[in-house]
Amino acid sequence: MRRSDSLRPDQMEPDQKKLYEAITQGTRAQGPQHFALTDDQGRLNGPFGDFLLSPSVGMALQGLGAALRYETELPARARELAILLVAARHHSTFERESHEAIARALGFSCAELNAIRREDVTPFDGVESLVGRTALALLDGDLDNCAWYEAEDELGQRMVFELVTLVGYYSTLALQLRVFRVDSQEAADNPSRGLLPAAD
Repeated sequence: MRRSDSLRPDQMEPDQKKLYEAITQGTRAQGPQHFALTDDQGRLNGPFGDFLLSPSVGMALQGLGAALRYETELPARARELAILLVAARHHSTFERESHEAIARALGFSCAELNAIRREDVTPFDGVESLVGRTALALLDGDLDNCAWYEAEDELGQRMVFELVTLVGYYSTLALQLRVFRVDSQEAADNPSRGLLPAAD
């Protein structure tokens, strides 16, 4: 396995401990917890454990992630739709499972979550539909002029910028999760969950 073992707090250097505290005591730790930030030994879950490999880069990433989750103008449901489309495109188990938990708390139905797993945004309308279609175009590599003008007109340049950055950030996390085999471990621990039940 290529996966690096996340450190316990008592094993951390001072710069790693500072990053650890920013993740576990910062914005992510406030309010409802839809997925655990740490395991029973205090080790960081998901991509956060590998942030400790380079604390300066990890601190920048965690700050960007917190800003994207809590400080953008993107509506919460539209934000989670975009994140889950990134997870679907990159087959990222951790991203999908952690953000499906958030999406359920925001009222996503099983049918909607199953559609997102297929990169199908037809169940959505309004801003959510536009964000979904824009996110898919970004995952394909760019917005053509028609898509750009529609997104700019309906969302505004600030929200388009935030969405572009969000897709890039969660794609980066998906790559890290894949390279460091975090997603492989998640899949091994939770084999083949398949589609969600159709009824809510």
